[in-house]
Amino acid sequence: MLDQAMKQQLKAYLENLKNDIQLVLSLDDSDTARKLKGLADDIASLNSKVSVVDDPSASDRKPIMQVVNQDKNTAIGFAGLPMGHEFTSLVLALLHSGGHPMKLDQATIEQIAGLCPEENDRLNVEIYISLSCQNCPDVVQAFNMMSAINPRIRATMIDGASFQDEVKEREIMAVPTVFVNGEVFSQGRSSLQEILNKLDSGAAKRQASEINEKAPYDMLVVGGGPAGAAASIYSARKGIRTGIVAERFGGQVMDTMAIENFISVKATEGPKLAASLEEHVKEYEVDLMTEQRATKLISADKTEDGLVHIELASGATVKSKSVVLSTGARWREMNVPGEQEYRNKGVAYCPHCDGPLFKGKKTAVIGGGNSGIEAAIDLAGIVEHVTVLEFADTLRADQVLIDKANSLPNIEIIKMAQTTEVIGDGTRVTGLKYKDRNTDEIKEVEVAGIFVQIGLVPNTEWLKDSGVTLSKHGEIEVGSHGETNVRGVFAAGDVTTVPFKQIIIAMGEGAKASLGAFDYLIRNSQ
Repeated sequence: MLDQAMKQQLKAYLENLKNDIQLVLSLDDSDTARKLKGLADDIASLNSKVSVVDDPSASDRKPIMQVVNQDKNTAIGFAGLPMGHEFTSLVLALLHSGGHPMKLDQATIEQIAGLCPEENDRLNVEIYISLSCQNCPDVVQAFNMMSAINPRIRATMIDGASFQDEVKEREIMAVPTVFVNGEVFSQGRSSLQEILNKLDSGAAKRQASEINEKAPYDMLVVGGGPAGAAASIYSARKGIRTGIVAERFGGQVMDTMAIENFISVKATEGPKLAASLEEHVKEYEVDLMTEQRATKLISADKTEDGLVHIELASGATVKSKSVVLSTGARWREMNVPGEQEYRNKGVAYCPHCDGPLFKGKKTAVIGGGNSGIEAAIDLAGIVEHVTVLEFADTLRADQVLIDKANSLPNIEIIKMAQTTEVIGDGTRVTGLKYKDRNTDEIKEVEVAGIFVQIGLVPNTEWLKDSGVTLSKHGEIEVGSHGETNVRGVFAAGDVTTVPFKQIIIAMGEGAKASLGAFDYLIRNSQ
């Protein structure tokens, strides 16, 4: 199942095992089961601490492989074949079940261990994924770590492509979708801390209290994308007290699949780049506060202590002498009837994540820019048919992408098309309506999935009453040093008026804004 290079690499990882583990198989007669058996045998051949056990009664769901530590009574399940993006999840499950230390602080480990305190308390976690989803491994690995720590938590990854009957029965239209004890718990990317905040009702309150006790920063970065990471590194290298508050580290990059224009790196993926950024930031004394959403900025001119105050959704307030705003942007929505009703029920924004759920079905892509045409090309290899709807009379995508799309027989491109409504049966998307802008005729397209790819919206709603000047598009207006019109407040990245929303540009702008803020601190120090 594994080629020789992968075996050699995995063998080196398995040298870190301290405890015996079992790979417990419950199989059927499918091709996936045969491959899962081959994978288990390959793993067991690489280290004597790993053994394979065939036990059809171990699970009603088949085929499945469970990574079991009998001494700790922990089990981590993989229903389907954990390859693609999920192979890393399997490797980590092996290591963590085998006693290799996790990259978690002791407080988090103790918090996980304290869940389900009563003897009969149990968390049965089912995570539906697609192997092409770059967001899914974060969720799978978070729950897997919890399962390896706490024997009353059972986590199972379920490949939707291998269990399509379950996907249909449970009406799963987006991945990752998580069920806890049979009830929908979450959809989309979630970090370990976000998951714990939902499971542990007192966690968010404790975090807010801890944040309120923190001393003021010299420079506070709001946002954890490429611009925020660069700003914090440049700040910390100056030896000043630096903090980051962000909903999630990596920002929009975490939703980006292929990156081939990051100079000096021929090709990478968004989550990998985000992980590298976080690792780099953690090389310095940067106070990283994630799962924290900024809700209000109060300028230094309006505070008694002369510091900029950033209020958070958790109820905490962070104070700093200077601030770099790098809250980035998010996918633009269509804002048509039915979009919100059928979000994650056929309306999606990530073709890499959710595309496999629409295998053999008809889909639509809204938008004819690079992201839209790339999405159509990706989907064409999975779905029955793709209809691309473009508002304008010309496509904005690169010609090489347009040529590729036109060469595929199951892609249809309709220009001068204004999407007017998402249609569904109450539980899932069944089609959409659009207006032919040449004739004003309303037409209908039968589709099961709609992928929205129409650009980005800056995350600046929270700055509405802050005094920070925004452009007509909602972007933060900045000067040559990244400064805003508010004293001590700087901004960088996709949230600003700087043209060309690119990762490498955001990083440069983050560094520039940080240097601008440092220059401000020097000239205004008392």
